[in-house]
Amino acid sequence: MEPTREPERWGRVRALPRPEDRPAPGEVAVWLLRIPSSVAVAAAAAEEGVLDARERERAARLRHGTARERYVTSHVGLRTLLGGYLAIAPADVEFIRETCGMPGCDEPHGRPALAVGHGTLHFSLSHAGDAALYAVAGAPVGADVEERDPRRAGTRLTGLIGQLHPEEQAAVNGLPEELREEAFLSCWVRKEAYLKGIGTGLPGGISSRHVGIAEGLAPADAPPGPDGWALADLDAPPGYHAAVALCVDGAPGGPAAGRTRPAVTVAGLRLG
Repeated sequence: MEPTREPERWGRVRALPRPEDRPAPGEVAVWLLRIPSSVAVAAAAAEEGVLDARERERAARLRHGTARERYVTSHVGLRTLLGGYLAIAPADVEFIRETCGMPGCDEPHGRPALAVGHGTLHFSLSHAGDAALYAVAGAPVGADVEERDPRRAGTRLTGLIGQLHPEEQAAVNGLPEELREEAFLSCWVRKEAYLKGIGTGLPGGISSRHVGIAEGLAPADAPPGPDGWALADLDAPPGYHAAVALCVDGAPGGPAAGRTRPAVTVAGLRLG
C-alpha cells in the first residue's frame, strides 16, 4: 500500500519504525504529527491506558480542552514512535528524568529519557499549535517547533530580540525589518532545541548561549554554534519554524570530521 500524504510539508506519512531503523551516528530521524488528524485515535488509546500515571495527571490539570487534546495526542504519538523503535507496545515504554543539566543541580528534572535497558536511543518532543515534532537519535538530541504569531511584532518583537545573545541580536537587527520575525523565530527554535538537548531548558541561558540564526539568514561571518553540538534548521509546515540539535562530541562524523550539521530525515506520522 502506498504511504498517504498529509497536507503540504507535513511530511510523507511512513510506516512506524522498527528496531533496525534506529538512526546511525550523526543522524536524526524527525517525525511530524499533524495533531487534529489523530486526536480521536489518541483519545481512545489514552482511555485504554496507554499513558502512565504522570502523563494522565498532567493531562487532567489542563483545563482547556484543546490544550488537553494536544498534550494527549502528542504523548500517545511519542509512545507509539518509541514503541516501534523498541519493538514493544506503546504502553510499555517507560520514561525517566535525567539529572538536571544546570551547574550544581543534581535533581532528576533534566531531559526526559528512556528507562535503563533500552540502549542508546535518545528522543525529544516539542509541540505547538497543531504540530507535534519528534526527534530520535543515537545521542542526546533536542527539538523545538514554534508557531508564528501575528502579535509578535513591533515593540514586542524588539523586546524578544533583546533577550537573545548579543551576537544573535546583531544578526537579527542587521536584516531588513520584514525578515526580523523569521530570523528571531529561527534563532529561538535553535536555542530551545539546544537547551533541551543539554538538559537545562530555557533556564540554561537564552542570552548567554550562542546558537545563531537560520543558515539562510545568518551573516557570512557568523560565529560557529556551541561546541560538540550540530544544529539543523528544518523545513517546517506552513506557519511554523523548527530545528534540532544533536550532540556530536566525540561521535563518529562529529566536528573533528568536519560535520557542521546532522543528517536529518523527515517523515510524517499519523496514528491509527
